[in-house]
Amino acid sequence: MTKFEFSELIYENLLASAGDIEGFQMEGDAAVSFPQGRMRLENLRDPEEGQKANYVFWCPEVFPDNIALSWDFWPIREPGLAMMWFAARGQNGEHVLDPDLAPRQGIYNQYYDGDINALHISYFRRKQPKERAFHTCNMRKSKGFHMVAQGGDPIASVQDATPPYHIQIIKYGPEVTFSINDLRIFRFVDDGQTYGPALADGSIGFRQMAPLIAEYASLRIYAVEKTE
Repeated sequence: MTKFEFSELIYENLLASAGDIEGFQMEGDAAVSFPQGRMRLENLRDPEEGQKANYVFWCPEVFPDNIALSWDFWPIREPGLAMMWFAARGQNGEHVLDPDLAPRQGIYNQYYDGDINALHISYFRRKQPKERAFHTCNMRKSKGFHMVAQGGDPIASVQDATPPYHIQIIKYGPEVTFSINDLRIFRFVDDGQTYGPALADGSIGFRQMAPLIAEYASLRIYAVEKTE
């Protein structure tokens, strides 16, 4: 099993107050608040509107390759779905928030079948009945709707949850390892051919599907080095 050393903290955001999200950009209609000193996200549109009720909240920073990305997660209200986008850029290398890219409003196909490339992991999948009946974490690569990794989701449903849940993504070149509370959920190594070239640096974004309410804190990104 690959082992990594965290060599440098390159970004830290407590996500504790409005000042912490200055420069973040919302795509779609959602409320951001801090009732418990943590970033709370919830939809403003009726979930009956389908994809129009969902949203993505982008951090404006561009992060290098070879990083460990982590945050703490509190599920507050189900149903719904939480997802993290990372290594996100325009298909020609643009910043994911470049105004020349096609507008996006939180509708899913604008992200996986638009003009950006990214990786994304859905890790609290409670939107559909089949997702609530059998909990998994899924990783996809876009452009395209390519399922590249899947594993069991250890997070309990809201009524039994004991948050915070510490979530971590290590991306080292073509290799991605995903864990929750230090339990490894899956590992994926991109061959750079099956689903197109492996992705490198880029931006991150929090996505929720309505009507989920969830909170986030202690966003940290470390540079990592491979030790084995």
